[in-house]
Amino acid sequence: MSAPNTSPASLNHRHLHYFWVVAKEGGISRAAERLGVAVQTISAQLKELEQSLGTALFTQEGRRLVLTEAGRTALHYADQIFLLGEQLQEALQLQTAAASLKLTVGISDALPKLIAYRLLQAAIDLPQPVRLVCHEGEFDELLADLALHKLDVVLTDRPAGSRPNLRVYSHPLGECRMGVFATAELAARYGPGFPDSLNGAPLLLPTRDTALRGRIDAWLSARNLRPDVVGEFEDSALMMTFGRSGLGLFPAPTLLADALEEQFRARPVGGMEDVREQFYAISNERKIRHPAVEAIRQGAEKLPLG
Repeated sequence: MSAPNTSPASLNHRHLHYFWVVAKEGGISRAAERLGVAVQTISAQLKELEQSLGTALFTQEGRRLVLTEAGRTALHYADQIFLLGEQLQEALQLQTAAASLKLTVGISDALPKLIAYRLLQAAIDLPQPVRLVCHEGEFDELLADLALHKLDVVLTDRPAGSRPNLRVYSHPLGECRMGVFATAELAARYGPGFPDSLNGAPLLLPTRDTALRGRIDAWLSARNLRPDVVGEFEDSALMMTFGRSGLGLFPAPTLLADALEEQFRARPVGGMEDVREQFYAISNERKIRHPAVEAIRQGAEKLPLG
């Protein structure tokens, strides 16, 4: 009678895995529950493994299964085999992650999120997969995170200006015309006679610490317009949400007219001549080296922001 074939090629790794789980769980019932298979299935495959190895791996002591000397040896090697398997999976996952390009972006509260999306689209469309991590926050907090290299770039509505303690560089991306938008009811009421109709009209505005607010105030003052400012917002998306509720008219980039109607049911009331919203990418580098940030800069040149 020939000896059983115990060459490595004949070792069934599924059988070995069942043995390993039984040994770790301390019994067939627990192993069956963990693996989601029948007790009979595990018992049958343990027997096949023992037959292929030509030795018993467990012995019965009362109601407990106890590893034999051969079983302890088999468990030692099974531990190494399945540890290597886990390490293989982790290595492949890391390799896959490394193949993608991570871009950590800070988005200023004041920057319209629809504009931010359009600017980031150029990075998303790169041939190399890009994994975006987006943080929204106040301008100064984002610049501090950028200086600490927690962010790759900050997208905002104003340049960093002169900041002796921060070595950051502002890269202009473009600008777009601004208009006034509102619900259909408010647009119908205040559209005729615009912009004079803004006198006394309920108006939502960015807060005074934003770059856009100064331009809007100057535009209103030059035309001797005195609207009723019913709300001021740091976050442009929040301002548009309140505008959608009908609380008041609100300023927004005219190039977003279609998206504003779709998402906020907002209609154009009139244009704000000479008022432009500007967009900047702020980085730690005078010369942009991150390929995704460079793609954003180049992509902005092709957008109809003007």
